[in-house]
Amino acid sequence: MQLQQIDTYPEALLSCEAKDLHTLFPQPTLLHLQGKNPQPLFISVLLHGNETTGFLAIQRLLNQYALQKLPRSLSVFFGNTHAAASGLRRLDSQPDFNRIWPGTETSPCAETKMASQIVDIMREKKVFASIDIHNNTGLNPHYACINKLDNRYLHLARLFGRLVVYFLRPLGVQSAAFAHLCPAVTLECGRPGQIHGVDHAYTYLKDCIHLTELVGLPAHIQDLDLFHTTAQVKIKADSSFSFSDQNSELFFDTEIERMNFSEISAGTCFGTVHSDNTMPLSAIDEHGIDVTEQFFKIEQQQLQIKRNTMPSMLTLDERVIRQDCLCYLMERIHL
Repeated sequence: MQLQQIDTYPEALLSCEAKDLHTLFPQPTLLHLQGKNPQPLFISVLLHGNETTGFLAIQRLLNQYALQKLPRSLSVFFGNTHAAASGLRRLDSQPDFNRIWPGTETSPCAETKMASQIVDIMREKKVFASIDIHNNTGLNPHYACINKLDNRYLHLARLFGRLVVYFLRPLGVQSAAFAHLCPAVTLECGRPGQIHGVDHAYTYLKDCIHLTELVGLPAHIQDLDLFHTTAQVKIKADSSFSFSDQNSELFFDTEIERMNFSEISAGTCFGTVHSDNTMPLSAIDEHGIDVTEQFFKIEQQQLQIKRNTMPSMLTLDERVIRQDCLCYLMERIHL
């Protein structure tokens, strides 16, 4: 696998579906387009092949400027086109394209080499800002994520909405790698296939290409709701779980995703287990430390939350849970 760099694009890009993009870009592709302001805005889409909102927003933006010069230069990375062809987050033979960037725990491979190359290219181009566009499979609002508590990064995030999440793990994500170069955000645009998600991402990109600077003025409490990810929760590899089979080791109610971005109190039931002794999941904090006992306990076969917290990214998609995680736990940051 090699990175393809181009400075023009085939006309078919303006109308093709994400599942067909691999016929145009069989390799991960970095497209550079010149604009009136030469300092480029970097945008990455389809790092997860089933998350198509970013691709559709870029497609709409390129259609708008097909016959006129862009206000600002763009560098657009089209990531996992082969997973997109199958409608999957990633293929079983692939690493996660949003865990391969500098700082990753993933073993060196062609994908990590490619990600490092992209960072080097954009450092040389003096990238203005970075935007990585995603969807999620659970019931979540739209929100922006940052990896640095810096006012320029908060400015970039607030342009998307008042809901902002600060996180340090998982490692190897695109936004964290680019945060060393420029203000960087990850956009979470709800579920794929929702037109209002495409509208929101497109409007945001259109606003960003007209920015002349990202100001470092302090953020105020009335401007945003800011949360900090304190733990990533995974189901242990040797534990079974289900949303339909009550005989599995860990059984979840299908309403669990309604807990996303709701502040839940200690004692809340998270699921049902078949043992009072064996913890079927683990919680890892931003420093890589196991904090399961700080967040979970089992009482009378109920998996309970031990402290007030706010989950995000709970989903009913069992494949995604195995490939990534069950959820993240957050706490509010008071400015």
